[in-house]
Amino acid sequence: MATDTTIGPDTLRGPATTTSTDAALAGLDALETAAAPGRPLALRMWSATWPKLGAVAIFLLAWQIVVWIGWKPSYVLPGPDEALPELGHRVVSGDFWSAFARTMQRAFVGYALAVVIGTVVGLAVSRFALLRTAVGSFITALQTMPSIVWFPLAILLFRLTEGAILFVVVLGAAPSVANGVISGIDYVPPLLTRLGRSMGARGLKLYRFVVAPAALPSVVAGLKQGWAFAWRSLMAGELLVIVPGHPSIGSDLENSRQFLDATGVIASMLTIFAIGVLVDAAFNTVDRRMRARRGLLPEQSS
Repeated sequence: MATDTTIGPDTLRGPATTTSTDAALAGLDALETAAAPGRPLALRMWSATWPKLGAVAIFLLAWQIVVWIGWKPSYVLPGPDEALPELGHRVVSGDFWSAFARTMQRAFVGYALAVVIGTVVGLAVSRFALLRTAVGSFITALQTMPSIVWFPLAILLFRLTEGAILFVVVLGAAPSVANGVISGIDYVPPLLTRLGRSMGARGLKLYRFVVAPAALPSVVAGLKQGWAFAWRSLMAGELLVIVPGHPSIGSDLENSRQFLDATGVIASMLTIFAIGVLVDAAFNTVDRRMRARRGLLPEQSS
């Protein structure tokens, strides 16, 4: 009985080449399948935490070494053994939490206003070419202005009140949010918008279902940068504009400076830094989830 000796492409390539090709195709097919279960939650939390703990330990050690060297006297530059207990003492006191609540209220109110204003301005500038030509460069110019230069005008307009602080916080954060929206919309691939229109998306539906998801990474980056500017503006405002009867973290820092309390100054600075780290971690969580939904995270070994 005759045997079929037809030589196909796989025969010419040989077993090794076929194996590598099949592996490559299998890798492409894996993009369409659900991802394998990741590492346990406790292990992932530890992997994300230990580098930060190591960085903190190195910083504290370097700080203590500088104190041991005697570069400055201890009443000017106290060591961690003095500043950290002072910070702990403040945390357990009621005055700290009232100041903390006042500062965070100012931060979130000012940031929320900046997000609303920045988003509206960003959408308008990206939508209308005439408006972009007229004020597009002004937004970046406002973003580059140091927040401290706004306070003389803010104090003239609002005196030493909450309004002066919120005025500067909004001006510090809104341009970054607006630029994030503009940049995100500008870099939406035209193919996506044409595809959306071909499927019937027009007007608000086009922005909701096509433009907004595509622009989201740049918008989130603008929101994160806007928070950084808002926080810096707020701290500058609380140092300069001390509202009577309204304790805050910035006013505590200024009071410690006036009384030459170096330990208190450093404790307040550590508080400000810790809040910044926590908010940044929240933004990073949002960013990571967004990248995970888009398949942009590097593979993690199980």
